[in-house]
Amino acid sequence: MIRNAFAYVTRKSLKSFIILLVILSMSVLSLISLSIRDATNRASAETFGTITNSFSMEINRRVNQGTPRGGGNVRGQDIKKIAESKDIDGYVKRINSVADLDGYDIIETKETLASQSEERAKNFKRTVMLTGVNDSSKETKFVSGAYQLVEGQHLTGTDKNKILMHKDLAAKNNLKVGDKLKIKSNLFDADNEKGANETVEVEIKGLFDGHNKGGVSAAQELYENTLITDLDTAAKVYGNTEDTATYQDATFFVKGNKNLDQVIKDLGSLDINWKAYNLIKSSSNYPALQKSISGVYAIANQLLTGSLVFAGLVVSLLLLLWMNARKKEIAVLLSLGFSKMRILGQFMMELLFIAIPAYIGAYFLAGHVGKALGNRILQRVTGNIADQIAKQSASTGLGGGAEVDGFNKTLTSLDVIVGPNALIYVVLFMSLILIVSVLISSFAILKRSPKELLTDTK
Repeated sequence: MIRNAFAYVTRKSLKSFIILLVILSMSVLSLISLSIRDATNRASAETFGTITNSFSMEINRRVNQGTPRGGGNVRGQDIKKIAESKDIDGYVKRINSVADLDGYDIIETKETLASQSEERAKNFKRTVMLTGVNDSSKETKFVSGAYQLVEGQHLTGTDKNKILMHKDLAAKNNLKVGDKLKIKSNLFDADNEKGANETVEVEIKGLFDGHNKGGVSAAQELYENTLITDLDTAAKVYGNTEDTATYQDATFFVKGNKNLDQVIKDLGSLDINWKAYNLIKSSSNYPALQKSISGVYAIANQLLTGSLVFAGLVVSLLLLLWMNARKKEIAVLLSLGFSKMRILGQFMMELLFIAIPAYIGAYFLAGHVGKALGNRILQRVTGNIADQIAKQSASTGLGGGAEVDGFNKTLTSLDVIVGPNALIYVVLFMSLILIVSVLISSFAILKRSPKELLTDTK
């Protein structure tokens, strides 16, 4: 049987080659789709690794409009109540404030210079945005990848009078890690409600990099003009302390053995004015990222389903034509006493001889083209998302700061690797399809008698 199967495959080389190409093509697409799914899983786990079991406390803007400038006004006492919950493993809280560089210049562009009024140019000539945080490594803009620390160290909860500065702002003013400078309260800032006029000497603990993805209208929206500070510094320029300051928001990390949804639900019993706040899963702060992940998944699933269905249909059709051309051969074998199971086994063996080199070729071919195709798919998905974001930004007048860019973060690349597990799955699925195809195509012929097959002229 094996010898007969091999002889037929080699004798009918053109037909065998056509079926091999079909199996090869469909196996390649199936391998790539599974590998893209796997790469997306890895990228998703890496990107969401630090935020999947956390949630943010933000103001409810339906009833709480925040500070005069529109920032958050979360109370420190409320943050403390949540932080003391037995289910909370840690937290990061942020203060947004404004200050002026004392004796140093900020970064300006043609766009920011062109859009500012004479009064604004006078009042905010040296103004930078401050983001006070107790752990800068877990600050939203660093988590999203909008900022990347390139020199020095992150800020921790024990730091005081320390900052992280953008490397371009530092270069403009000939500053480096370890240098000290002074920042002053800005009396024209709407959020400086106390009219504080404080001067704080700070030390540069680290430098970060990152650049705006979209256009900006004010210099303070530029990444370069933001200082990441300790909480005490960000509070002091408004005449507050860490205890009396109002916070932009806070992010809480839930213990690993706790269910995030249940923890959020249980916190509703705390003595907090919940009408003023929303508790939001941190992963929900990255809708564009979730869209890019789900978009790649959808295309990979379509590719896998399509390749398997197409393989089944085409192979079945080819085998049906192949079987019809072998009616006399089958009739002779039946007349010689060959059982139908033995004949069917030969057909299976023939297909096996064709499929094995197809699987081997598919493994190596998918490895070469998988990465390129995966990133083409990702570019298509993220391109559509970018178009949607651009339309939404144009209609809503959304700014171009780091918070917005983090909100609009998407997957940037996929490391597509065709592994042995993917090959095993494809071999199993494709072989099952081939077996079913053989059964379907041979059923109608094998149930007939040799005489019927020999007299059938169709």
